[in-house]
Amino acid sequence: MEADRSVSSGSGDDSLDGLSNRVPRCPLTPSLSPRKRTTSQSKTEPPLLRTNKRTIYTAGRPPWYNVTGTTFKEAFVIGLCGGSASGKTTVANKIIEALDVPWVVLLSMDSFYKVLNKEEQELAAKNEYNFDHPDAFDFELLVTVLRKLKKGKSIKVPVYDFTSHCRRKEWKTVYGANVVIFEGILAFANKELLKLLDMKVFVDTDSDIRLIRRLKRDISQRGRDISGIIKQYNKFVKPAFEQYIEPTVQVADIVVPRGGENFVALDLIVQHVHSQLEKVRIPHTLASAHQGQPLPKTLSVMESTPQVRGMHTIIRNKETNRDEFIFYSKRLMRLLIEHALSFLPLKPVSVETPQGGVYEGKRLSGKRITGVSILRAGETMEQALMAVCKDIRLGKILIQTNHDTGEPELHYLRLPKDISEDYVILMDSTVSTGAAALMAVRVLLDHDVAEDKIFLLSLLMAEMGVHSVAYAFPKVRIITTAVDKEVNDQFHIIPGIGNFGDRYFGTDAPSDWCESDEGMDF
Repeated sequence: MEADRSVSSGSGDDSLDGLSNRVPRCPLTPSLSPRKRTTSQSKTEPPLLRTNKRTIYTAGRPPWYNVTGTTFKEAFVIGLCGGSASGKTTVANKIIEALDVPWVVLLSMDSFYKVLNKEEQELAAKNEYNFDHPDAFDFELLVTVLRKLKKGKSIKVPVYDFTSHCRRKEWKTVYGANVVIFEGILAFANKELLKLLDMKVFVDTDSDIRLIRRLKRDISQRGRDISGIIKQYNKFVKPAFEQYIEPTVQVADIVVPRGGENFVALDLIVQHVHSQLEKVRIPHTLASAHQGQPLPKTLSVMESTPQVRGMHTIIRNKETNRDEFIFYSKRLMRLLIEHALSFLPLKPVSVETPQGGVYEGKRLSGKRITGVSILRAGETMEQALMAVCKDIRLGKILIQTNHDTGEPELHYLRLPKDISEDYVILMDSTVSTGAAALMAVRVLLDHDVAEDKIFLLSLLMAEMGVHSVAYAFPKVRIITTAVDKEVNDQFHIIPGIGNFGDRYFGTDAPSDWCESDEGMDF
């Protein structure tokens, strides 16, 4: 039964790099005999594939989006099909390793078993339930998830507990990537699924070898007896393979005999995928056609009062010591956040005063506000936000530049649950080209936050960054204390404020940090 394997199906709910430990098993009904089974989580936490030379993330990441806010191309999806214990996971891992790309998605059919009712659970405990039949899988959910993943959207993957044969309450978040590998015993058994696969690979392994692998695995890892394994194999696994799995070899583009040991076939697969990726590779540049145009209506710049201008004079002065820089930056941040809150939609509300009178006031019309900082400099604005908004929820996004490709990449993400219902204040200290802000907004949209509920706040922005964000996302409200006109060859704002993170934290910026005011190489 293919369900006995444990395959990487996604990253943690809150972070690509912050998965919790293995989820404890749900107890079976006392009348049922317990079986040692695993969940559909990866044994590696977080989902990584480590080689001698590098680390590969197997939960994907939001791909780069262009200045119009759309993806360049759909992900390339490889479908891997084959009998139970045929070596599909080994083939998948070797393809991932040979592809030489740092971000992939590895999606397994094991995550999409249907939840069993009480009668079906009793049959499963006695090895009488057919997990290898198409009816055992939730194909409707699987097609929906893979279709969104192919478009580069983030998706939720169920975590299936094979001990209780139920889905756990927590689902795993998986992020889109350039390459998606989908594997399962019935990966080619559904017409809608086949339409989503760009390459179909059938892993063909001798039945005797597959049976021997099942025996070794189920005895050593599942604590099951030989008679039960043979009974299940003869009654369900073998007939299902002959009826539903083996015939699908006819739709395969490539057949891989001997599984992961067939290096010639693996090389052919990798070469083909590389050629397809090269066709869709587009330089990651920011549009400049809108430069010099009037600033967008979605931009709100705080009034340059003598107080505001005085604080800017202090924090822009290179001679200002760190204590004063921090003090006046915090003052300016708080004024900025107070100004931003005035743009939140309010609804009329009547309250009774202590004197018994009625006061006609206002109240936030939405459910709540969430603050999200773009690390590291955006984190400096959190304290001011918490001082103004009581009990506010906070999230963090870390974006770094890949020095080989020049592409921004998401390396860390922690967002509160149900953020799609909130108004989100996205914070970064400075915005020059707008590259990091563009990706951060895209991440929020991938988590179903409405575009018109996103407020981008920054102490200082360059006109280039303002135009880039407004052009890509015309409904995002952009709020800042000042806008400078120029960005130099190093993407520093001119006259600017310097590297805000360095000056605030009193450090030298690490070379791979992607501060918005510098470091984005396009």
